[in-house]
Amino acid sequence: MASSAADLTSRLLRHERGVLVGAVLMLATLSWIFVLDGMVMDSMHPPLWALVVMWSIMMVAMMLPSATPAILLYATVRKSRQPDNAAAQPWVFLAGYLLVWLVFSVVAALVQSRLPSAAMGLESRTAQAALLIAAGLYQLSPLKSACISQCRSPAQFISRHWQPGWDGAIWLGMRHGAYCVGCCWLLMALLFVGGIMNLLWIAGLTLLVAIEKLAPRGALFGRAVGLALIVWGLAKVAGY
Repeated sequence: MASSAADLTSRLLRHERGVLVGAVLMLATLSWIFVLDGMVMDSMHPPLWALVVMWSIMMVAMMLPSATPAILLYATVRKSRQPDNAAAQPWVFLAGYLLVWLVFSVVAALVQSRLPSAAMGLESRTAQAALLIAAGLYQLSPLKSACISQCRSPAQFISRHWQPGWDGAIWLGMRHGAYCVGCCWLLMALLFVGGIMNLLWIAGLTLLVAIEKLAPRGALFGRAVGLALIVWGLAKVAGY
């Protein structure tokens, strides 16, 4: 029995990349199933814990597609730097990454719980315009540029900040997650404009983030989106 378990472990390690891709895809798929199934909430004012769960799973569904290259690169660097498997498994890096988004989800849930219509988003046209303009300005800011550069170069990021062991993996994942939140937090806040339970809005933001992080001219695309958001916000202020 012990020999069989050891053989299974050995085979999994030899095909770690495929196993990792499959696990990430399964996690993202299950999260999207939840999002699709949870489009209608039973209460306009659900409890805070339910909002935290909803935001957390929604962030997993939206962020994992663009985070997959970094997770795979961690697995590659882990093999090259510590072939004796002294480094932590990639899922520890992933856990650190998702932990930061959990913190974001708690904050977002707290904000949502304070809204008059907690299941929907902002109702004030002025508030929507202000958020659109703020998100657009942030897209053009140096802080956004600094964060997106880290997200677009995961190989350099992991090589520069590599630390061995489980604590190193969790901190590396959290650091990458922090850059990711710094890059995308105001884009995620736009769910309060388009509708927190609006599937098309969720899918659109997911695609936008993926293009920004993965496409050859993604950073330029993000700046163009920023200009469009500012124009949209000003149009709302003008009553259009």
